[in-house]
Amino acid sequence: MKWLELHIDTTHAGLETVETMLSALGIDGVVIDDEEEFQDFLENNHQYWDYVDEDLERRMQGRSRVTFYLESGDEGFSTLARVRLALEDLKARHTDCGSLLLTMDTMEESDWENNWKQYYKPMEIGQRLLVVPQWEQDDPAVQKALESRVSLILEPGLTFGTGSHATTRLCLEALERIVAPGCTVADLGCGSGILSIAALKLGAKRAVAVDIDDKCLDVAYENAAMNGIGKDTYTVLAGDILSDRAVQQAMGAGFDLVVANIVADVIIALSGAVDGLMAPGGRFLCSGIIDDRAEEVAAALEAAGLAVLERHEDQGWFCFLCCRKSELNEGKK
Repeated sequence: MKWLELHIDTTHAGLETVETMLSALGIDGVVIDDEEEFQDFLENNHQYWDYVDEDLERRMQGRSRVTFYLESGDEGFSTLARVRLALEDLKARHTDCGSLLLTMDTMEESDWENNWKQYYKPMEIGQRLLVVPQWEQDDPAVQKALESRVSLILEPGLTFGTGSHATTRLCLEALERIVAPGCTVADLGCGSGILSIAALKLGAKRAVAVDIDDKCLDVAYENAAMNGIGKDTYTVLAGDILSDRAVQQAMGAGFDLVVANIVADVIIALSGAVDGLMAPGGRFLCSGIIDDRAEEVAAALEAAGLAVLERHEDQGWFCFLCCRKSELNEGKK
């Protein structure tokens, strides 16, 4: 019997969260590698050792990793697909879990990606969009559906943003309603590029996307190319929009629509910067807000001079559409 050895990189604080998630999926017997616990053992158990291998110390440096095993076969890959979606949910809910990068040792990464693809199918979203995995676009049923819908072709790779999570669906449904022909869009925390690419497919004339994870750079550009979108209308940046001056300058300002499908803490941190990104009359669309943080996020947006125009909820997740309070008040005069 062949087994798949899988690893999830997290933080010391995120170890218990990841282990609980795996247990809920029926995956037990995990192996934990954690530098903090390793150093604690070294400091408090001198009686058991007098030499520590330097290679071992190097391997443990900065490591907080959960390792688990799945049988190589249909059932194992089905479970792997559920793990991937659960990690996407964790990334939306928690800011203390680190990268949540999922890797595999016993087979080529490309083989893993190809096997999990069978569990990721086309999805109708809202009234107009059809999210289509790149490998499904020639399916006759997909071609039939595209007679009445706008295609959004994706190859998500290892980044987040497949369209399957409630927060992404909420944003895509909102984009259908609010993207005006010829508008400009800023996508903060773009992942696979799904939101900014969707906006361009729905009629936006230009989009700039940014993500702190540099893997998103290539993935978002590749997804854009598959949708017939070139670098003349789509720019992707890697870095922290809140602290990286070069990214801020490259990003620019004056956007008709700013979107951020991230997590509550990051939206709160972004709230003070959004005004500087929006054009007069601009809108801020944000999601990734779990229900028990919704009022906290709304209060932060209000304190930053933004008014929540619309609230939409799906499976305990919220999406807010905002404008400047000053412009809202002007509209009432």
